[in-house]
Amino acid sequence: MVLLLGACPECGCLVYEFMANGSLEDRLFRLGNSPPLSWQMRFRIAAEIGTGLLFLHQAKPEPLVHRDLKPGNILLDRNFVSKISDVGLARLVPPTVADTVTQYRMTSTAGTFCYIDPEYQQTGMLGVKSDVYSLGIMLLQILTAKQPMGLAYYVEQAIEEGTLKDMLDPAVPDWPIEEALSLAKLSLQCAELRRKDRPDLGKEILPELNRLREIGEESLESVFYAGNQGKSPNTSQVSIPESPAAESQS
Repeated sequence: MVLLLGACPECGCLVYEFMANGSLEDRLFRLGNSPPLSWQMRFRIAAEIGTGLLFLHQAKPEPLVHRDLKPGNILLDRNFVSKISDVGLARLVPPTVADTVTQYRMTSTAGTFCYIDPEYQQTGMLGVKSDVYSLGIMLLQILTAKQPMGLAYYVEQAIEEGTLKDMLDPAVPDWPIEEALSLAKLSLQCAELRRKDRPDLGKEILPELNRLREIGEESLESVFYAGNQGKSPNTSQVSIPESPAAESQS
């Protein structure tokens, strides 16, 4: 979560930590001609978002539903570590409700078009799987760097026709197709129209996102070792980064 540093009631403003690399949306669409995010970095960011979202959903004593999850609300620090921001629309689900049912009726819906859970939009029934729908659309954008309108339909068609590779962000030349396909299928499951058809964040989604993150980390370590083979003993060595975030800073 983006760290809240303070507030100014007189001006009606909140002060958060500075996130040097802006939003995930700006980096996916390369605002200011910024370099594309590598697939390894995208897999890591996806896992970080899932981890942050699970933290909200497991908040005690009352689970938090973000309600406005989108790339514009994911901010990146100077090491490209991602954090969830703008929880202004988040709602506490009463603990009595959270313990007994999976959804909670709201008097009015809120969020951003294309990312809003269709069931929540139609019925006002809010639950943690409302955020799972938004996550699914956002994961598809991480893969494709395309606008969200109709994206789930286009990706699903591409998978059926065996042309998913053509949907992936062309700014990334070395996509691991098998892993990208796995993430695309998971994303489509998250974006199912019916809430009951969406996977569980903690039990199903996050384990897969962490698996993909580990594949990315192993890939970066392999590149690091390959780059250091054949160097003379007197050549100064750089320690292996603990995470892709450290790699991006080096």
